[in-house]
Amino acid sequence: MESLQDTLLLSRLQFALTAIFHILWPLLTVGLSIFLVAVEVLWLKTKDPDYFHHARFWGKLFLLNFAVGVVSGIPMEFEFGTNWAPFSRLTGEFFGNILGYDGAMALMLEAGFLGIMMFGWNRVPAGMHLFATAMVALGSSLSAFWIMIANGWMQAPTGGHIEAGRYVVDSYAEALLNPYHYWGYAHMWLACIETSLLVVGGVSAWYILKQRHQNLFRKSLKLALAGLLAAAPLQILVGDVAGLYLFDLQPAKTAAIEAHWDTNPPGQGAEWHVLAWPNTHNQANDWVLSIPNALSLIATHSLDGQVKGLKAFAPADQPPAIGLIFYSFRVMLVAGLAIAALTAVSAWYGWRQRRQPITLALPPWLLKAWVAAIPLGYIATECGWIVREVGRQPWAVYGLLRTAQSASALSPSAVATSLALFAGVYTLLLASFIVFARRIIMAGPNVDQPLPAFMPSVNTQKG
Repeated sequence: MESLQDTLLLSRLQFALTAIFHILWPLLTVGLSIFLVAVEVLWLKTKDPDYFHHARFWGKLFLLNFAVGVVSGIPMEFEFGTNWAPFSRLTGEFFGNILGYDGAMALMLEAGFLGIMMFGWNRVPAGMHLFATAMVALGSSLSAFWIMIANGWMQAPTGGHIEAGRYVVDSYAEALLNPYHYWGYAHMWLACIETSLLVVGGVSAWYILKQRHQNLFRKSLKLALAGLLAAAPLQILVGDVAGLYLFDLQPAKTAAIEAHWDTNPPGQGAEWHVLAWPNTHNQANDWVLSIPNALSLIATHSLDGQVKGLKAFAPADQPPAIGLIFYSFRVMLVAGLAIAALTAVSAWYGWRQRRQPITLALPPWLLKAWVAAIPLGYIATECGWIVREVGRQPWAVYGLLRTAQSASALSPSAVATSLALFAGVYTLLLASFIVFARRIIMAGPNVDQPLPAFMPSVNTQKG
């Protein structure tokens, strides 16, 4: 029994490592591909070569990010068969199909047009090149869509039943059209957009602070700010709606997120704990800092709405690591509010300068804030996934299959060895990415690069 528990723990640690590392790269792949479409459209429309140089510069970072994302994501596909064979046997007829759509429909679309986007500047017409860039962006977003559908189904399985140890799909429409999946996808897609815009804005601010290509990078900073003005408030709205679904679908998870142990009686609002120290053994919080009635307002949009507490569930059905879930959610929340605040302050400065010849000339302290904000999107997303995945426990497929029943019968030493190897390879990949990304950023855009021959007339002023 101890050997099985050790295998389960090590397999969970290994999948957590691969998932936490891999999610770093789709964040930038999805958002930066859309940014590349935007700057290419602006270049073709305005004939301003600065946008061409942006497309070439950010395209290098995109390609590097895409390569690491593909390499780090492949092991996750194999882990379902090696470490989680009982899960794959049960869910393969639906879950496997969805992952197949990701590979055949999304990844192939993305990879098929990537070469044209990166190396076709003087080889294909302008319209074909823009189409290729748009297909790469579409493929990236489609990939995120199918992954979120697969994960969303694990969170809220619909459309079928278990028969003879396998999940049989009765209705693909019911399985695919669960509204929870789409709110989850929207939340993740916006996280990709925000993270990418923070990277673009932060790197642009760094160049401006270093007084390198200032005019050129003011344009990318302005684009990043414009995008965040739309994405940041929309993310807050989408998060609120997704949270309302979560209170209905996974009340144990939401109770863990809020360290809410006792269901509040009718007519009495539930407190929202700003800070707390959850004690699973005592089924209570050792101390709390709370706002009266706020949790009822968040969960039900009324001051006295009833919110189910953790004690309403048997201890075996409660998520583990309540403290990790509780504080991961709050770190995500604080990061999101910080992004919104940075966006609002920068927009205020931009509005004040709207009649000046040089727009968005931000003060040095605010430019430094943009540089410091580069990791915020990554931090918020990683914390969000910790809440999503740890909060789903003890279920691999919510309400259908427990995680303890999902792991393959491997020896602990075999899983420990593969875990150590993954840790070593991923450390090497991360170090390599940092080295090559630093080289790209330190070299900067090549503003002397000839423009493609298919551009008949351009404004030759350089940033």
